[in-house]
Amino acid sequence: MPPAGESESAEGPGDGDAAASGNGPAGEASAESTGTARGLLELTRPGNTVSAGVLTFTGSFVAAGVFASPFRVAAAVLATVFATGAGNAVNDYFDREIDAINRPDRPIPRGAVSSRGALAFSVALFLGAVVCAALLPLEALGIAVVNLLALVAYTEYFKGLPGVGNVVVGYLTGSTFLFGAAAVGDPFDRSVLVLFGLAALATFTREVVKDVEDVAGDREEGLRTLPIVVGERVALGVGLVAMVVATAASAFPYLESGFGIAYLALVVPADLLMLAACVRSFADPSVAQRRLKRGMLLATAAFIAGRVFMPAGPI
Repeated sequence: MPPAGESESAEGPGDGDAAASGNGPAGEASAESTGTARGLLELTRPGNTVSAGVLTFTGSFVAAGVFASPFRVAAAVLATVFATGAGNAVNDYFDREIDAINRPDRPIPRGAVSSRGALAFSVALFLGAVVCAALLPLEALGIAVVNLLALVAYTEYFKGLPGVGNVVVGYLTGSTFLFGAAAVGDPFDRSVLVLFGLAALATFTREVVKDVEDVAGDREEGLRTLPIVVGERVALGVGLVAMVVATAASAFPYLESGFGIAYLALVVPADLLMLAACVRSFADPSVAQRRLKRGMLLATAAFIAGRVFMPAGPI
């Protein structure tokens, strides 16, 4: 009789290979499911999605402080997270042929998620956003409806139009602050309006820079983005002008809305970082757009600090 160790391995070459590869078909199915789940998560662009939720919270916080309507604030943040994830997923669905050229590592081009699966996933996330938005005041619900229509129009019609798609994305990013403020009943708070304008203009600039990065694939797909129509340097110049306007507007909360030194200490470096990034975009668009994003996050922190340390009294 063979030793016990040998009898354990006397199952034939097929069975031994299956065990080594992770329980054969079951292991492969598990790996495939994990890959699909990871692909679905990537479709949402988790970093951008979480950032959007933070922006909505910031809009609520700047408008009314930390203790205002926590249930509504939570619903607004969740609605934003769901809607942003859905928008990113449906954008990848419509961009799947362009991404095969510009970003072949995205989930659909590399085969982690099917195009039909991405579309179904985006619909499920949109439904989650609608359920959360339905719990909010009419002003917030109105913003949510407008944003949903703008998002669908962007992915289907506006993305390839020179400058128009950039304006729509800028509005959608800035409106997260308005949505947060509307959730607590104050969508027209002056500081939130400035934050909306600053974010919209900064995002417009960042989108132009990203379009410069994507010129090759966009041209092959026949898109008429701003850099393709007017030239890369002219498009970057337009983005720089928009950023100058945004940074100039950032002085308003300090001058008129009671934000103090804490706000100024953060918003000035943020402005300088974004302006420097715009200049850098002429030489290296990839580095520039990442720095623009960091500058936008620092500017958001400035508004939070301004609200926390307002001389007017406790929050």
